[in-house]
Amino acid sequence: MGTVSNEEKKKFLWGYRDSVRRIRRIESEIEELRTMRMSASTGRGGGGSKGWKNDLSSYAATLDSLEREKREERDDRMRAYREVETAINALEDTREQDVLFYRYIKGMAWWEIAEKMLYSERQIHRFHGRALAHLCL
Repeated sequence: MGTVSNEEKKKFLWGYRDSVRRIRRIESEIEELRTMRMSASTGRGGGGSKGWKNDLSSYAATLDSLEREKREERDDRMRAYREVETAINALEDTREQDVLFYRYIKGMAWWEIAEKMLYSERQIHRFHGRALAHLCL
């Protein structure tokens, strides 16, 4: 197998945050659906008696589908977390581990990581570069 590029490593590491983002989107969709349903049931939806908003079975099916999608995405999130955490914890240097954890698990900005670790942003970027070089996928 060939060498894994830094871009591929970053894509792998961002996999957990991507999953978190997808879960938040699904939760927003569920909230929006419930809001529309409440508006329709109180007569404030503006759609009158037309459309799916007043169709309870369609609402229930859509809500069920989104809830199922959210459960599946949560499973993916847990899998991604375990994979990313295992790869990060395999690094020998704890500073490299910390930078990758804060960046890819917590989703922190470079300046936040520097502040948290009490290093300059420039040094954080150095740790990041070394961590990617040492990361084995």
